[in-house]
Amino acid sequence: MDYPVAKRENIPGVPDFEEIPFAEKKSEYCLLIPVINEGERILHQLNRAQNAGVDRICDIILCDGGSTDDSTRTQRLAELGVNTLLIKRGPGKQGAQLRNGIYFALQKGYTGILTVDGNDKDSVEDVERFIQKLQQGYDLVQGSRFIRGGHAINTPPVRWLSVQLIHAPIISLTARHRYTDTTNNFRGYSRRYLEHPGVQPLRDIFTGYELLAYLSVRATQLGLKGCEVPVTRAYPKGEKTPTKISFFKGNSQLMKILFTNWKGGYAPR
Repeated sequence: MDYPVAKRENIPGVPDFEEIPFAEKKSEYCLLIPVINEGERILHQLNRAQNAGVDRICDIILCDGGSTDDSTRTQRLAELGVNTLLIKRGPGKQGAQLRNGIYFALQKGYTGILTVDGNDKDSVEDVERFIQKLQQGYDLVQGSRFIRGGHAINTPPVRWLSVQLIHAPIISLTARHRYTDTTNNFRGYSRRYLEHPGVQPLRDIFTGYELLAYLSVRATQLGLKGCEVPVTRAYPKGEKTPTKISFFKGNSQLMKILFTNWKGGYAPR
């Protein structure tokens, strides 16, 4: 089946992208999943989501960075409950993909926006917990495997240490609010938060992981409400860790982003 393709170009702060809808807007909430060449991992994750009824309580939006591995074939995605496929054609990495998704979601009028990685590590079955917190008036809902009810499975020791000793303390200090699992992209954002004039997430400065770090802290800096909900993050046992972050270059860039964020370098001027 052929689906209509709409080109979105020359939008300030938003990389050019293509929009391929498979269904009409059905929910007040959507789940953005950034992917690029995730192969069977994203297909398995979407199957899990469909079995858990996630596509019945929120619209699933795939934010593709330009996959070439055949994992984003439109008919298969439609069968797995995906509402819309967005394909980034402009520059940038994960931050650019999420800007495509945030722009699309705000234009469509969603009340709340959830995000989760597309590498099948996260308990996508827990989506309803995020929606409940957004409905209770929270503006940033952070998933955590490290609070009561959460589960960290096969977490590489270096990952555990870097989150506990570096990333979470710096983000918490910057946010003026304690968070425990700050590298986790399983989150919920209120429309009020993303449209707040003191946030402005649709800016070209957010190309990679800057946007995740920034959105982790800006809500509570502005006096909006943040909280955590328990989730599970499971790394595959005996397999290569699914990640897009290289050990040396990627982690050094992350540290630079953390300190730029701490100094207020991403706040609107």
